[in-house]
Amino acid sequence: MADKKRVVIKLSGKVFSAETGDELKRYAKMLSDIDSKAQVVVVAGGGKVARHYIDIARSLGQDEASLDIMGIEVSRLNAKLLIAALGRKAYPAVPKDLEEVTQAIESGRIIVSGGLHPGQSTNATAALIAEKIGASRFVNATDVDGIYDSDPRSNKKAKLFKEITVKQCLELLGSENSSAGGYDLMDIVALKVIERSKIPTTVLRSEPDIIKDVIIKGASAGTRIIV
Repeated sequence: MADKKRVVIKLSGKVFSAETGDELKRYAKMLSDIDSKAQVVVVAGGGKVARHYIDIARSLGQDEASLDIMGIEVSRLNAKLLIAALGRKAYPAVPKDLEEVTQAIESGRIIVSGGLHPGQSTNATAALIAEKIGASRFVNATDVDGIYDSDPRSNKKAKLFKEITVKQCLELLGSENSSAGGYDLMDIVALKVIERSKIPTTVLRSEPDIIKDVIIKGASAGTRIIV
């Protein structure tokens, strides 16, 4: 349907690291449910498989740009796994640039992308896609509940923000690692894109029911980035 709103969901690479396809089936079911209300573009992260290749290649002396390309290739393989789980609901090809995303969106199907360009995290890629297609919402689904004032995996007293401004995010990310495979919840490029195009953005835990309720029911979860 041409009048469907468009949403972009960035999925953590962790989603693709299970030993079987059962987890991907859960996500495919969730995306199919959302598809009845909105057209979805999913951006697959590279996850631990990408980091594994990047770490080994870095130890062998590979340059950072080449490592970025390696991570992109892994994210595209992850995208192909999700396309397989979605079957005919999905656009059959993984877009390789923003123009291909724009062309694919006209199919009306669920689009699954990986990374697009070296030097950009999949978070930045998802933000750029949201900007390009005029998405009504960008959901960044991660392995934590949202954006905290410190890493909740190492600090049990970390505070979860229900809302946070782009400026506050940038301050938190001031010492961010920008090397290949080192991107975390959000990065500077993603935040700048969100800010300039005022894209409604939520960072939340990657759980199918949570994602679906936020997009379909407008439920409150995770951290909303204020622009």
